[in-house]
Amino acid sequence: MISPTRPKTGAEALALLKEGNIRYMDSLTNPDPMTRKRPALVKDQNPLAIILGCSDARVPVEIVFDQGLGELFVIRVAGNVVAPSQIGSIEFAAEKFDTQLVVVLGHSHCGAVTACVEAMIDPDKYYSPNLQSIVDRIRPSVYNLHELATANGHDVDADELINRSIRANVRMSVSQLKHGSRALEDLTSSGQLLIVGAEYDLETGKVSFLDT
Repeated sequence: MISPTRPKTGAEALALLKEGNIRYMDSLTNPDPMTRKRPALVKDQNPLAIILGCSDARVPVEIVFDQGLGELFVIRVAGNVVAPSQIGSIEFAAEKFDTQLVVVLGHSHCGAVTACVEAMIDPDKYYSPNLQSIVDRIRPSVYNLHELATANGHDVDADELINRSIRANVRMSVSQLKHGSRALEDLTSSGQLLIVGAEYDLETGKVSFLDT
């Protein structure tokens, strides 16, 4: 059962996350430590949003959105890539808790995306098979950008390519969630689930929601 204080739509949940991020950015200039209130009931969870984010230690999702325990269902994997286990986790939360918002959260200076760009620039770059599997999932979002960057025969601006690839990777993950799961596709098409992409800026603390 949805509590009276819980957002009833994905758009309402998205507005709460945006407001929370503004509070978080304000807190970065406040010397007082942030306080966290424990939920009254520890046996239940009723998350207002599902976050598919990167494993990077610099992006603590609950803090970034100024949300407490039990308010976000967080799935973290390097490069915020989409694989069957991530899709299954999102399906579980959307169906079990009637959570109506999914945010794919990338971030600036992403190491996984950087690794993929470096592999594109230097084909001899070696990664372990498991890390390579992550790079391979990111590669499609980087490939066209790399081709455009090298079309004029000039040297590639790696930093610019990484920045653009981070956003392209988020958009690709959003598309994969919308179209790679019948359950999520049905929820999205019926208006019961909103899936959006976003990028967290490590320098400013701001989350920018992308036009995906």
